[in-house]
Amino acid sequence: MRKILSVICVSCIFTVFYSQGAKKSSKKVLPCYDLNEVLKVQATALYQPHLNTSKSFGIQLLKDSRTVQKYINNGKFHKVKKSGKGYRVQKLDYSRAWMVSKAKMTLESMGTRFSKETKGHTFTVSSITRTLEDQCRLRKVNSNASLGISSHNYGNSFDISYVRFNDQLRNNLKMELALEKVLKYYAAAGRIYYIKEKQQSCYHVTVRNY
Repeated sequence: MRKILSVICVSCIFTVFYSQGAKKSSKKVLPCYDLNEVLKVQATALYQPHLNTSKSFGIQLLKDSRTVQKYINNGKFHKVKKSGKGYRVQKLDYSRAWMVSKAKMTLESMGTRFSKETKGHTFTVSSITRTLEDQCRLRKVNSNASLGISSHNYGNSFDISYVRFNDQLRNNLKMELALEKVLKYYAAAGRIYYIKEKQQSCYHVTVRNY
């Protein structure tokens, strides 16, 4: 009789724990952002061209890792190397080193031109492609991060630090002026838009669909 009761008790305990586990696993994990609220945020007149050109690449708003992976799988996103001629990519905690082909090639071309202008120096890329999930995580540590849609959310934007050159964090007016010269060249050629962000100490660069 005791053996039978023991078996029944063990069975009951297993059933309770299993059902609780099933409930937990079936619980929907909510995103850390409210898409409706994100879409309500209006872009400034200065930033609007960045968003307009971003949407012209045929990339849907990147919400999470799954969306990014879809574009990697179908060959629309290309891996950005950690370093190349004239540039270095710093450790990316809140963005991903993947971009549309034209953006990747433009970054590499800008690096080559910067290297030529400065006789071998490098600039630092501080952020690349971000999902809405990435952006939400970033806002938790940086209140200046965009509340609305960012051109980073489409895979054709990146940030270049103007206080970090040759892997050294310090002001370097000569290098900064050389970088600005490169940016102006590509902007005049109709290949990029850029904004100097003082709070982030970087140039926000969006590659146009030229």
